[in-house]
Amino acid sequence: MPSIEQAIQQLTFKSSLHRAQVNIVYTSAWLNQMTAKTLKPFGLSLQQFNILRILRGRAGKPATIKLLTERMLDKMSNASRLVDKLKEKELVDRQECPTDRRQVDIVITRSGLDLIQRASDAVEGKRSNVFQRISEDEAATLSILLDKLRG
Repeated sequence: MPSIEQAIQQLTFKSSLHRAQVNIVYTSAWLNQMTAKTLKPFGLSLQQFNILRILRGRAGKPATIKLLTERMLDKMSNASRLVDKLKEKELVDRQECPTDRRQVDIVITRSGLDLIQRASDAVEGKRSNVFQRISEDEAATLSILLDKLRG
């Protein structure tokens, strides 16, 4: 695996902190591209995958658009538009909330659960291949450092 300097063809950085920032951004994009490529055969975008994973994790409890937006990894995504696309694919249903008619509840369908299981298995398999390059201890340290960076 090439260094960040080799990957972006930049010889030097202003500081180690600058190098780390560029490396995080580059690696995030690299991981997203790898995941998007893995999801392509399932007809899912990263954001649609994220919505389906959130809904699956709710174990049958409905979610609102607001909840989905709050829990999404990509905060710039339009959750309502994503839900509409997933509904067209019959992977989710929209239901009127019985206690608040202004609210719409989103639930994952059986075919949504089946698809997210197959897509998750593919993504997890790819992740395992990539992350075998670092140890469990290194992964734990990396997570601690990233949490610390976000404050």
